[in-house]
Amino acid sequence: MALDIVIMAAGKGTRMKSRHPKVLHRLAGRPLLAHVLSATASLPDHRTWVVTGHGAEAVESAIAGSGAQSVRQMPQLGTGHAIQQVVPHLADAGTTLILNGDVPLIAAATAHALAQACGGERLALLTIVLDDATGYGRILRSGDPMGGRVLGIVEHKDATPAQREIREVYTGMMAAPTAALRRWVAALSNDNAQGEYYLTDIVAMAVAEGVPVVATHAADETEVLGVNSPLQLADLERRFQRRQAEALLEAGVRLADPARFDLRGTLAAGQDVEIDVGCVFEGDVTLGDDVRIGAHCVIRDARIAAGAVIHPFSHLDGATVGAGALVGPFARLRPGAELGPEVHIGNFVEVKNSTLARGAKANHLAYLGDASVGERVNYGAGSITANYDGANKHRTVIGADAHIGSNCVLIAPVTIGAGGTVGGGSTISQDTPPGQLTVARGRQVSIAGWQRPVKAATG
Repeated sequence: MALDIVIMAAGKGTRMKSRHPKVLHRLAGRPLLAHVLSATASLPDHRTWVVTGHGAEAVESAIAGSGAQSVRQMPQLGTGHAIQQVVPHLADAGTTLILNGDVPLIAAATAHALAQACGGERLALLTIVLDDATGYGRILRSGDPMGGRVLGIVEHKDATPAQREIREVYTGMMAAPTAALRRWVAALSNDNAQGEYYLTDIVAMAVAEGVPVVATHAADETEVLGVNSPLQLADLERRFQRRQAEALLEAGVRLADPARFDLRGTLAAGQDVEIDVGCVFEGDVTLGDDVRIGAHCVIRDARIAAGAVIHPFSHLDGATVGAGALVGPFARLRPGAELGPEVHIGNFVEVKNSTLARGAKANHLAYLGDASVGERVNYGAGSITANYDGANKHRTVIGADAHIGSNCVLIAPVTIGAGGTVGGGSTISQDTPPGQLTVARGRQVSIAGWQRPVKAATG
């Protein structure tokens, strides 16, 4: 049976007070709309349509490559009007699943269950019972407020005081028989307080035609919460992060405070991993057994091997850290940084596109870019690789057991011989031999009788 998924993403989101379309605001590092697309990606044999409107170009650019197709709603005259724009593209029969691009945490299982509840024959509504139903459309039933037959939905702004006491609400998501949906939305009227075409009016049409209307209940309030303001976005962010933190805690990860933890991607962790407060993980991160992450670290697309310690306030992006290595505090590993086992990278050290073999150390105030560093190298404070000539990057090679003194400049391309020593303050522009001391600095001179300049007297 054909399944068309329609994601409503045309709204302006006035309460967001932003020039950006609401569905492109980010939750856990990804646009709201991207979460909905991910949730539906696993549904079988479907096509996805995204209804765009406000900021259409930006939204359409954001979904490029996702497999979803866009349909514009111009102007935006309500949810029913949005579906009117997309029905010419839908299959002749089957099920149409309608979701909201600003309700990002809908579970794939819930979306699938809603489509199955329709089965191409029934109008299925996704509902939930809320303590505070303000702003939501209420489910009208015959008889029992929860078990009676569904008769319709009344929008909050059109509801009577008695109807506003109803706690079962419509989440804005439904699944409808596609053939009937075409007929129903064509018959919609905008005779209401807002002068809009409400999709919810099709419920009464289904009842009048004798089409069964069923309600499928969402298991979790969080998965049906929408985002209409920065406050709601922040609340949903914390709910989502708490859910991820709890899953990691259940898996054995030690989080110092699950309320001060952010995961904006995936995190795979071994046994006895410890993560202090304020850490942010982005992209795909893997932590081996016994890894310790200090407070306020930002780690993106990194692999950290067993027993490594990342001290506080360190930033790792696209880096690999070997077993037992020590990084930080206040260290920065940029893409292509590959640290071998037991490497030490200290405070205010930056490493980019460089490999450091077992036991190498750069403990203070240093830069290593486009470098190959051998085993047990000691790289002094204040030393840098001058790897860029203004047009091209060049590589520095430092042999095993070499010692680079403080405040040295290694001008690439250059090779430092194994076991050699570069004296502090040297500027090295030629290869150095193995096992020898190389010094390249100006001769020290002291000038007797020199007078320091003084400020001129002012009248």
